Amino acid sequence: MSHGPDTERDVIADLDFHVEAGVDLCLDERPHDRFSEADEPPAWRPAPARRAMPAQDASPADPGPFRRELPPRGPAPAAPPARTYGQSAAAKPGEAAGDARARARDVTSLEELEQLLAGFDGCPLKFTAKNLVFADGNPASKLMFIGEAPGADEDRVGKPFMGRSGQLLDRMMAAIGLDRTKAYVTNIVPWRPPGNRNPTPQEVSICKPFIERQIELADPDIIVCLGSPATQAITGTKDGILKARGRFYPYRVGDREVRALATLHPAYLLRQPLQKRLAWRDFRLLRATLDGTA
Repeated sequence: MSHGPDTERDVIADLDFHVEAGVDLCLDERPHDRFSEADEPPAWRPAPARRAMPAQDASPADPGPFRRELPPRGPAPAAPPARTYGQSAAAKPGEAAGDARARARDVTSLEELEQLLAGFDGCPLKFTAKNLVFADGNPASKLMFIGEAPGADEDRVGKPFMGRSGQLLDRMMAAIGLDRTKAYVTNIVPWRPPGNRNPTPQEVSICKPFIERQIELADPDIIVCLGSPATQAITGTKDGILKARGRFYPYRVGDREVRALATLHPAYLLRQPLQKRLAWRDFRLLRATLDGTA
């Protein structure tokens, strides 16, 4: 059956929609209608009636004809060996975060930290993502942008802010005379959550020691938190982003204190273009701060 140009475009658009929504894996050869299966009553059969045993006068030493001899019981099966965390994503989030903190503490460079993350199995997001998305830009810069988590485009490329939101971030930086050679860009979570959903608090908790160590190793003077999850994870505030944006929060890096500016995430601005005026105010404040006039 041949398809016309319009039909082919519709099919491709439908496939692109499902890929962006995270439906990029096939788990069976044919689809299953789970809703109809749930409506079917479970198969039920009455238990067979137990045959009455005739009364016996047998003594314990004489089991009688109805006593079946059981084979001798063998040794009990050995208990499975205890798992050491770091090699299984099934560990509890608290254990995972503690293991992440212990591992991150020992690395001495950003390259080592990236290698550590590539081999870390403690976050379940690693097993649904295609690539580790570590960082982009200039790690020697004194300006660090931190977002939430990678999207589909970032997952394919392996670098943060590569899709439409990344293009908008580049334009926002260019508006104040910046580009990725003058800033370091990363996320609080380095793996894409399925369907581009927000990372859960447990996933953020597991990955938080890594982003904290990444900040220490990059040693920026100013941090820009893009969006509410990044702002709350870095600054500890419970305020929503519309209330937190445009404000500097203190952040401790080693033995010194730097400033973290909260602003709106580019992905949010794509959905709410009228809010770009607020982000523009924040970026003007950032420019004045970099120039030493604010």
